[in-house]
Amino acid sequence: MTDQNNSGSCCSTDAARHSGSATEVQGIGVAVYKVSGMTCGHCEGAVSQEISALDGVTTVKAVAKTGEVTVTSAAPLDEEAVRAAVDEAGYELVGRA
Repeated sequence: MTDQNNSGSCCSTDAARHSGSATEVQGIGVAVYKVSGMTCGHCEGAVSQEISALDGVTTVKAVAKTGEVTVTSAAPLDEEAVRAAVDEAGYELVGRA
């Protein structure tokens, strides 16, 4: 992984910050999260790669434009595990979208 920090993204030092309210997404094992700092396809890939490495994750779709990451898994994921994966990628998990 590249060196990144939570104060910005890999692509800009002044990344737009996103916020969202917690809502449930229908379907077991499907969750949508808000992630701040993503600005491009590289950002989407970095976040997707880290979350995909979590046990039970089957698909990840990150969208920089909206700051949303949709995760499908065999069972609901521990939010702290998702937070740690997003942090490892160099971004900040705001919470559920």
